[in-house]
Amino acid sequence: MENMLQILPQVLVDGLTLGFMYAVVALGYTMVYGILEFINFSHGEIFMVGAFIGTEVLLIMDALGGLQGLNPFIALLMALVISMIITGMLGVGIERVAYRPLRNSPRLVPLISAIGVSFLLQDVVRFAEALHRDAFYLTGPILFPGKLDIGIAQIPTKALIVIVTAIVLMIVLSFFINKTKWGIAMRAVAQDQSTASLMTINVDKVIMLTFLIGSSLGGATGVLFAQNYGTIDPYIGFILGMKAFTAAVLGGIGNVRGAMVGGVLLGVIESLSGAYLGPLTNGAFGGEYKDVIAFSILILVLLFKPEGLFGEAVKEKV
Repeated sequence: MENMLQILPQVLVDGLTLGFMYAVVALGYTMVYGILEFINFSHGEIFMVGAFIGTEVLLIMDALGGLQGLNPFIALLMALVISMIITGMLGVGIERVAYRPLRNSPRLVPLISAIGVSFLLQDVVRFAEALHRDAFYLTGPILFPGKLDIGIAQIPTKALIVIVTAIVLMIVLSFFINKTKWGIAMRAVAQDQSTASLMTINVDKVIMLTFLIGSSLGGATGVLFAQNYGTIDPYIGFILGMKAFTAAVLGGIGNVRGAMVGGVLLGVIESLSGAYLGPLTNGAFGGEYKDVIAFSILILVLLFKPEGLFGEAVKEKV
């Protein structure tokens, strides 16, 4: 028990790092669902594309000698901005081609389209990387390799950068949604598309903006993920995307604050499960069962509180 308590601060640091990544990706799911009421299952692959774009940017800068003597914060900012621009435009393109023509179709139809886009992005990235580097995975430079010793735990600098950047992104998004004209328009469209259109709100532009912002956040998180773990592959978006979706459901799908809290909570629970499940069960269940814990939470939430922690139960209109 003493050993378990000693590693608790480090486990919490790892859980918060993972949780904030889940939270930012979950925002993309919850924003799209809040307006269109459908799950954009290609969002995990947009996250993956962002990871590859950001890593490629850093590798190109390194090959050209640009990383030598360059402030790592500036290098990371450049990778984040380029990745957010490209993934944002990718999200807009996906909405225009794969979702908008199916907007009035039964809900299952755009869902199948989203799954198809997901597989397409996986294969395109895998083919491009195999053609370019003779391998489908990619290992990039770590800009912040050091650690910050706070006594009770050692916080990797890259983990601290992930947490701070994720918090900044969430604060900016919250301000945008609650305080700006377009944010108010997004909330109006989420409330009632027909009424919003009668009030001269361009619903198509609002939906396009939603995909732009959500995909940009996913791309930025991909860059942070690559910095934190070093090696990425075309399939990282599937599991992380599913867990981010679980976080969105846990917090209340369609609720921005719920996505943030759900992501952090799920990351901490997963980290605690990976560290303590083995000792608590005398080795019967190891850390590899942390994914089972995560998806068990999804099942329990759907069974007993389907509206999530911060969501509101929808009353049927008779």
